[in-house]
This record gives sequence, C-alpha cells and structure tokens, in this order.
Amino acid sequence: MKEKEKIQLEYVFNKISKNILWNYLTAPSGLSEWFADEVSVDEDRYFFTWAKNTQEAKKTGIANLSFIRFKWLDEDADIYFEFKINTTEVTGSIVLEITDFIDPDEREESINLWESQVKVLKRSLGI
Repeated sequence: MKEKEKIQLEYVFNKISKNILWNYLTAPSGLSEWFADEVSVDEDRYFFTWAKNTQEAKKTGIANLSFIRFKWLDEDADIYFEFKINTTEVTGSIVLEITDFIDPDEREESINLWESQVKVLKRSLGI
C-alpha cells in the first residue's frame, strides 16, 4: 500500500463567528450542508454518505471551538482528517485549517476537492 501524504490547507473566513463555523464543522446538519450529502452521528461515530456510498469515521479528538479530528475506520491508524479554527492576530479573521492525508498521485485532485467543498461551505455561510 502506498504511503499517504499529509497536507494542510488554510482558508480565511471574514465576518463569521467561531460558533457558527464550529457548527458547520461538527454538527450533522452543518456537515451535510457542505461536506457530505448526508451525515449522521452515533456517539463518537460519524457516518458520511455521498451518492449512496457511506464511510464511517470516529471522532478521535475535539476541543470546543478549536478543532475536531476524525479517523476513517477503513484507513491505517495514523491517517485522519481534522478541522482547526484559528484567529489571525493582525486582522482578527477566522482561519479554517484542514489537515488531510492523500495519495500523492492524487494531490491536485484532492486539493481541488477541498477547494470546491470550502466554496460550498462559504456559500452556505453567506460569505
């Protein structure tokens, strides 16, 4: 099996509260607005569905209004994806940092997918 490559992407969100963004990163209703077609939760297990294909992830870390980390159950133990919220000191803007592990051969496609998803997120947030 090929080694996955860790990527970190940052997106600036102006004029949005951490609380609202946090809801879109953690709540099934928020995640289904931009990340997956359908999202359900059973304790610390999240079920993400895209066009009838469901993947299960376990929430492995969380700090309120700061970060949430998920581990896909069908991946190696050290493979995860994470959403982290930061505030820039200079402008006070909210920055969403996304960490993911990707197949190096699919780097461009993976980054483009995140770019597309974040555009949907921003549109859902009205920005």
